[in-house]
Amino acid sequence: MPDLKKLHILWMLWPAFSCGQPADQHTAQSAVVSEVPVTQVVAPRIPLKRLVDSLHVHADSIRFHVVKSRRVFHVVANRDTLCTYPCVLGERPEGDKQMQGDRRTPEGVFGFRSKRMHDKWHAFVWVDYPNAESWRRFRERQRQGVVPAGADIGGEIGIHGVPEGMDHWIVQGVDWTWGCIALRNTDLDEIYPHIRPGRTTITIVP
Repeated sequence: MPDLKKLHILWMLWPAFSCGQPADQHTAQSAVVSEVPVTQVVAPRIPLKRLVDSLHVHADSIRFHVVKSRRVFHVVANRDTLCTYPCVLGERPEGDKQMQGDRRTPEGVFGFRSKRMHDKWHAFVWVDYPNAESWRRFRERQRQGVVPAGADIGGEIGIHGVPEGMDHWIVQGVDWTWGCIALRNTDLDEIYPHIRPGRTTITIVP
C-alpha cells in the first residue's frame, strides 16, 4: 500500500489539476468551503474517479461546494478541492430562494434525497430542499412580510444536465433553470457515482 502522506504531498505539489474546465482561467486561487480554506487549482483534465482512486479518498469525505457568483461547482474531499466544473443557476441567480416560482437557487447546506437518470435532463439529483433551515427562513420572511402569507416554499430543486448536444448552455454561463444547478452532461456523469443520498452534502453560497 502506498504511503498516503507522501502521495498527498506529491498531489498538492503537482502543478495544476482540475477536472471540468472552470468558468474562468485563474490559477492557484483560494476558495472557502464552510469557512475552511481550500486550494483551487486549474489544470489539465484528470477524471474525478482517477483522483479519488489514486488519493484513496474515502466516500464519506466527498462533498460539493457551489459559488453562485462565480458559477463554479467544486468537488471537495476533506480540505482539498479535487475538481472544479462550470455550472449555471436559476434565472434569478442573486439571492436565496424565498418561495415557489421565484426561480432562485437556494443557499445553505443540503443533503440529497435521491438520484436517477432522466430522459430530458440526462440525470437528476434531488437536493434536500426545503430542509429545516429553509423552513425557518421561509417562516421568518413571512413574519417580516417579505414572503406573502399564502406563498408556498417550493421544492423539486436538483442538480441536472442538459439535453444532448446542449452543453454550450453551460459553457456560455447563461442562467436558465427554475432554481436548479445545471452541469454539462459529462461533468454530471463524473460526480454522479460519488453522490450518496442521505450522506453526501452540498453547500451553496452567494
